[in-house]
Amino acid sequence: QVQLVESGGGLVQAGGSLRLSCATSGRTFSTYSMSWFRQAPGKERVFVATVSVSGTTYYANSVKGRFIISRDNAKNTMYLQMDSLKPEDTAVYYCKAGNTYWGQGTQVTVSS
Repeated sequence: QVQLVESGGGLVQAGGSLRLSCATSGRTFSTYSMSWFRQAPGKERVFVATVSVSGTTYYANSVKGRFIISRDNAKNTMYLQMDSLKPEDTAVYYCKAGNTYWGQGTQVTVSS
């Protein structure tokens, strides 16, 4: 069982930055690919970015060049650095471990 806890969300003006964190329990963090998803009001949850066990990253086109995903296996934590934020980035952001475990989400609101 893996427990995920997101933090770092908040309210920011367009053009600003936020850094999300996803802290995990257990000693198996390094064996999971880790991902961020987001869900805007009234919309489906969608993929944002992923970082593999080896550190390979992949991004949705909508965030490419603005967001950076990273992981620190020593701290069992994944991060999402979000720069040049836009109002359309407003959503609840969820982290995911492998194909199974989800966090509870953290709200990101970008004002215009």
